[in-house]
Amino acid sequence: METATDRLRLILGEQGLAKLQDVTVMVLGLGGVGSSCAEALARGGVGHLVLVDRDVVAPSNINRQALAFQSTVGRPKAEVMAAMVADINPSCDVTALVAFIDKDRVPEQLGSLPRPDYVVDAIDTIAQKLAIATWCQSEGIALVSAMGGANKLDPTRLRFSRIERTEIDPIARIMRKECRKRGIHDLMVLWSDERPLEAEGKLDKIDEKGFVREGESILGTMSYFPPIMGQMLASKVIRDLVGLGA
Repeated sequence: METATDRLRLILGEQGLAKLQDVTVMVLGLGGVGSSCAEALARGGVGHLVLVDRDVVAPSNINRQALAFQSTVGRPKAEVMAAMVADINPSCDVTALVAFIDKDRVPEQLGSLPRPDYVVDAIDTIAQKLAIATWCQSEGIALVSAMGGANKLDPTRLRFSRIERTEIDPIARIMRKECRKRGIHDLMVLWSDERPLEAEGKLDKIDEKGFVREGESILGTMSYFPPIMGQMLASKVIRDLVGLGA
């Protein structure tokens, strides 16, 4: 009888599949990058997922986020993602938290959740990214962090490296400087050496209910770029966990 893991078993074998079913991966941020990453992890046989995001699905998310449909607009992303995972991989144990990650309370917030074997940082704000990196380093937890994907077109320019080896990427530039200040070392990141385009005009920032906040602007994103980043992050996590990392 055909099963959902048959094609995975051909590559990973029974031992690799069993290992994935026993691990816990925490995905922080369920936007275009994080939602595609969480989907790929669920399809890839990961047995335990911890999903954290504070936002609800907005109409502008539909162009790139795996969980964004007309039918999910207005619903909390963490809850929508948990339902998607249950539909994809019913045996996956999911802890979903609708919450803002407070940079000053990361050890308390994340420490109260099931301890992960691997953390994926797919959030946008640098202060939180640094706090997450500090916590993972202090706890000895593997971490991979997404750098900037906004206003970029060419996914073939994406690559993994330590933060110290990045260049051009605006978020990575700030992260490099702050990591040196804070003693964060060997942070693994996914980044692109493509220079961001200038946005064509401005778009007001959309709040958690799909409405705009006056006077604020957001960056443009292509439909394919954040999902490809998410899939790449999932590939890194899975390969590392089963010992197939390059």
